[in-house]
Amino acid sequence: MQISSIIRRAVAGVAAASMLVAVAACGTSKDNKTAGGEGGGTIEVVASINQWGSVAKDLGGSHVDVTNIMTKTNVEAHDYEPTSQDVAKFGTAKVAVVNGADYDPWASKAASATKATLVTAAETAGIKEGDNPHVWFSAKVRNNTADAITAAYQKADPSHKDDYAKLNKEWHAKEDQLESKIKDASAKTKDVPYAATESVAWYLADDLGMKDATPTGYAQASANESEPTPSDIKAFQDALKGGSIKMLVFNTQEANSTADQITGVAKSANVPIVELTEQMPKEYTNLLDWMSALVDQFAKA
Repeated sequence: MQISSIIRRAVAGVAAASMLVAVAACGTSKDNKTAGGEGGGTIEVVASINQWGSVAKDLGGSHVDVTNIMTKTNVEAHDYEPTSQDVAKFGTAKVAVVNGADYDPWASKAASATKATLVTAAETAGIKEGDNPHVWFSAKVRNNTADAITAAYQKADPSHKDDYAKLNKEWHAKEDQLESKIKDASAKTKDVPYAATESVAWYLADDLGMKDATPTGYAQASANESEPTPSDIKAFQDALKGGSIKMLVFNTQEANSTADQITGVAKSANVPIVELTEQMPKEYTNLLDWMSALVDQFAKA
């Protein structure tokens, strides 16, 4: 990403921090719904991004009311600037689920100012700031985060502890089916060299046994959120033309003129392109269903 992207993210973080007093005040609003374990109502849950919100809903069933902040695929996720209303929603939450790894720092700051039990997906697998933040593509992180959410629910609403354990077991059964599908697909994808315009799906490609062949200069520029040099772009284009890259992964939420150049060369060189987004598309209401569809795309490409 460009330097302006980093600046916008910093501004968003400052804006979120300035709203923390308001968040604390919102936590005592008379309009709050009753949380589980405090009168038999539902647990109010806020998720920074819709993919983790879907997991939170699956694991809580009728005992939770989940609000997702980010739900649109036409917004560059890293540059999201929360509104005061977005931040205030954390004030009424009993459980907050954020991604972490500096993907949604505004959400982490907002949640930390409340009494909500905070689940940070990246931290469940030891992934920290500076690492690839797109952790919902990782089977390990999905499993660990699901268990962390269940633990948060059981703490907030111990009277329904067994219900949450059952929902957790059902969720893991579906995740196991997805991982079996990944294992089957890896018969086709194992050791296949791919490149990406942005490393959004690195964890999924790794689970599929694929080899990241993105030219080093371009990959480093992307990781550092800076513009690749003309020589970086040329190296990428030459690799596509030369046949050393067998698949291109294109994050459409990060579409720009550079990505257009790369995808254009891939098309002319007949390199298959897997298009995806960071936020879960509106046609899916479940993270595992979305991941399953993406595995199909990788296997068919």
